[in-house]
Amino acid sequence: MTDSGCSCGCAAAAAKAEAHTLRWLLAINAAMFVVEIVAGWLAQSTGLIADSLDMFADAAVYGLALYAVGHAGRQLRAARLSGGLQLLLALGVLGEVLRRWLTGSTPEPLPMMGIALLALAANLACMAMLAKHRDGGAHMQASWIFSTNDVLANLGVILAGALVAWTGSNLPDLVIGTLIGLLVLNGARRILNLRN
Repeated sequence: MTDSGCSCGCAAAAAKAEAHTLRWLLAINAAMFVVEIVAGWLAQSTGLIADSLDMFADAAVYGLALYAVGHAGRQLRAARLSGGLQLLLALGVLGEVLRRWLTGSTPEPLPMMGIALLALAANLACMAMLAKHRDGGAHMQASWIFSTNDVLANLGVILAGALVAWTGSNLPDLVIGTLIGLLVLNGARRILNLRN
């Protein structure tokens, strides 16, 4: 087989592996979005709602990355669109924090921590699947950024739940919701600055 034949075959195999990984990431994040949005609403947790919206955006981003697999011209465009989506999400999360700060909320710490632990396990699984692709095209680099941000957000929600239980105040939940919004905003900035 010639070098060009090998490079075409290797590129096709890499694209197939990326697509397989992205399908799993899309399914995991879509399922966790549903779990977290319902639990966040019932537990009145800004942190869980913020994390659920991040899961939704991630699922959309993985769908965009799937669209870009094997098409170099689409990869940076998909990453940029993902960054724009993350920017909108961050603004939405910060708006929800402000709304709950003004109207009040009484978060339930045990559901917060339990669901955040489940989300943490899901995101660590996503990171493990993405690890071999994280230095790929812009679409895969963006996917890695999302997953690392998600793990940090999950740890933040767990900490907030513990602090809500300890203090009886909703302030830790609002602070973590704000920090998640800022983390997502920074992720959007990093993604928008990616180059192929």
